[in-house]
Amino acid sequence: MLHLDGSRHQWLALVPDQWLTLLAVVDDATKKLLYAELWPGGESVHAVMTALRAVLQRYGVPMALYTDRAHWAVHTPTSGTAPDRTRLTQVGRALKRLGVEHILGYSPQARGRSERVNRTLQDRLVNELRVAGIRTVAAANRYLRTRFVPAFNAEFGRRPADRRSAFVPLGRVDLEQILCVEAERVVGRDNVVTADGVALQLGKQPGRRTCAGLHVLVRRHLDGGHSVWYGPRCLARYDARGRAA
Repeated sequence: MLHLDGSRHQWLALVPDQWLTLLAVVDDATKKLLYAELWPGGESVHAVMTALRAVLQRYGVPMALYTDRAHWAVHTPTSGTAPDRTRLTQVGRALKRLGVEHILGYSPQARGRSERVNRTLQDRLVNELRVAGIRTVAAANRYLRTRFVPAFNAEFGRRPADRRSAFVPLGRVDLEQILCVEAERVVGRDNVVTADGVALQLGKQPGRRTCAGLHVLVRRHLDGGHSVWYGPRCLARYDARGRAA
């Protein structure tokens, strides 16, 4: 089981007015940090999926993921009510397709391990970034990857009770089509479908005079590009500016 959590903090002591979110993934069995990166935009769907992609590509598919009840993790109809597990978020849909059990925490006490890791990171990382003279997010993330995470894992990592890995190899899983934002759309009369404010012009398709009126699935990928799908068939791919790729 993995723990994924974000900690909003003034991580760059030399830039005290800047609040950043450290997104971290911890292996419950070994207590090791599998991923840690600072994000200016907080716990967004894009940030969470980027973290998941990094872990999945390096380690494989975990059995379960433990998170809090953030907006990206679960739908909560109204404040103070129970989450609606029947309405999957974009992250929830991706986890289901990967076969990963999504476990929700209902209190800070239940998320004790993640909270303890966050406190340790705040105590150590802020000071290390200050001593290193780091003032930018890019430099901080390089420091995390090359120095902080390896040292953290060497000190706090533990041997698991069972040495056999519970990660399942990815195999031929296409993460690009899973770790994305999906939305259903109807193609207009001009063969254009709009998503995220970007007009996507569909070209002529084999065996069809027009795509007008088709109910399609539009995917926004982590690189900002889009793809349009009709069932299992990809009708077109686009770059972040909506140009056909």
